[in-house]
Amino acid sequence: MSTGTTAATARATRSTEWVPFALVALVLLPAVAGSLRLVELAGGPLLLPANPRMTSSPLPVVVHITCAVPYAVLGAFQFSTRLRRRHPGWHRASGRTAVGLGMAVALSGLWMALFYARQPGTGELSFLFRLAFGSAMAACIVLGFAAIRRGDVTTHRAWMMRGYAIALSAGTQTLTLAVGPAIFGSGTLTKDLSLGAAWVVNLAVAEVVISRSPRRRMSKTLAVVGSP
Repeated sequence: MSTGTTAATARATRSTEWVPFALVALVLLPAVAGSLRLVELAGGPLLLPANPRMTSSPLPVVVHITCAVPYAVLGAFQFSTRLRRRHPGWHRASGRTAVGLGMAVALSGLWMALFYARQPGTGELSFLFRLAFGSAMAACIVLGFAAIRRGDVTTHRAWMMRGYAIALSAGTQTLTLAVGPAIFGSGTLTKDLSLGAAWVVNLAVAEVVISRSPRRRMSKTLAVVGSP
């Protein structure tokens, strides 16, 4: 590798080292809210609006919150090129942990969507969104794990990135739930669409990042060059 290429790679690595911290910041508010809910469920003071859906059946939400927070943090630092290169053992071990946590988040989310009473102010569209994106998150994690088992790193990263993007929608929803009603007014449909917009936005960003991956661009170039 030439000196120029090495320097460019080093600059690209430095320019993206802020990404994990930005991702953690995105989920900070939901993480704090989830922690306060756990305090309540453990018998502590009521620090959030009462939610009878959760207090009547706390196990799924406890699993969801206790797995979602570490998944968000571990997943964020999977994006650190420096960590992947300097500590490949840590990357593999934390990745395996993230797979288990992510599946627990997806499956507990699906359980709550199916068996909890509907969230006040939401309708059928929100219910369908939760089923669709919860299932998609689980599928992305399974496909990503299968890809790395057969040594396909590029496909593995793409699927895991999609699954992580879906999970991170809890952070993005704090923004879309503020913007949507402010523009279109309050109402069940607005709230449902605001929730769905977060998943769509996150997946769109993930697809842009995936398409700009150097390995993905190289694969596309080779495919074009090799075509008749």
